[in-house]
Amino acid sequence: MSATTARRAARSTRRPTPALFAACAVAAAGLAITGGGVFAALNANASNATAQNATSGTLSLTMANNGTGFGQSVSNLAPGDIVNRYINLTQGNAMDAKALTLAVADATPSKLTTDATNGLHVTVTECVGGTWTTTGAGACTGTGATTTVLATNVPLNTLLTTPSTLIAGTVTAGSTLNLQVALTLPDQAETTVNGVLPTSSIQGLSSALTWKFGETQRTSTTTGS
Repeated sequence: MSATTARRAARSTRRPTPALFAACAVAAAGLAITGGGVFAALNANASNATAQNATSGTLSLTMANNGTGFGQSVSNLAPGDIVNRYINLTQGNAMDAKALTLAVADATPSKLTTDATNGLHVTVTECVGGTWTTTGAGACTGTGATTTVLATNVPLNTLLTTPSTLIAGTVTAGSTLNLQVALTLPDQAETTVNGVLPTSSIQGLSSALTWKFGETQRTSTTTGS
């Protein structure tokens, strides 16, 4: 075989033939069809035609003086005195509450609030179904009846550190609690000598009280309505 004939034969073996091109094209088409079959799928969905409204409730509690309330000072107390103050607590219309509590803060602590024995004591009474007259000793009028929601003569000192429960159960949305808050200075004896007060006297003291009512949301529920 001549050198020229050999070179022509080598080129002939390297050059793709039309038949090879056709075979490659068929293989590529097959891969394309196979790949499309892997990712193709039928789909369906459904949705509500009218948007569903979802809202969250609001828990709120407001306090207002009822005649003579916390806006009026308690002054010149002597042992054995009782001073009544009247407030209305109103539960917001949106949500019931529970576990109503009362705590007190004193911005200028004195023996009036730090002494659990000789300092101020408090009683809280609710007029249920009626209203308070706010003069004298106070009276629950109309068809109302009184119920003590904070035991008689609780030391104010205990409310500085631990809120006391007034109502453990439900406080109904939109309801108003008519409360009488009675402050008293317990009976006790002191002797002032030549105008000099005794050591650790209960006399001549002052405290700045903030009454704090708190509550939690109603018990959570599961409903289908």
